[in-house]
Amino acid sequence: MGELSAGDARDRFWERPLESLNKTEWEALCDGCGQCCLHKVEDADTGEIYHTNVACKLLDLETARCSDYPNRKRIVPDCTRLTIRNAGSLEWLPDTCAYRLRADGEPLPGWHYLISGDHEAVKRVGVSVVGRVVSETVAGPLEQHIIWPADMEGWEIEAESNPWDVT
Repeated sequence: MGELSAGDARDRFWERPLESLNKTEWEALCDGCGQCCLHKVEDADTGEIYHTNVACKLLDLETARCSDYPNRKRIVPDCTRLTIRNAGSLEWLPDTCAYRLRADGEPLPGWHYLISGDHEAVKRVGVSVVGRVVSETVAGPLEQHIIWPADMEGWEIEAESNPWDVT
């Protein structure tokens, strides 16, 4: 996420349509939650996406910021770059994501730092991944880190089987 300085962004730019934003304004929309940097697992049969608590190796777990943002696509080729074209169609983005909200014509939440002036609010409201995730460098198999939806509580998965195997 880029820091704003005088002249880089227009007044209340976050209320403008995404396609009218300049690069600085686009980058400044990010609330720094880090959720987009978590690995997801796709069910091979249904196509359903499940979230995990495993972060990309570039995510700084103490700040929820990419440790090498300018070079992330070179280091992690499958890193998804958010664009004006895909911001509204990536269903795995959290409902609180400023890019998703603005793509849908919705306002930013009151805790967003552009509204509140407080960069730490994202942590206090429980949206940030800080203190809640592990790095992919130590996590092991992703299927052991799936955050199961509440409506799947009580489902039993056989210990010997891996529901993500497609063999």
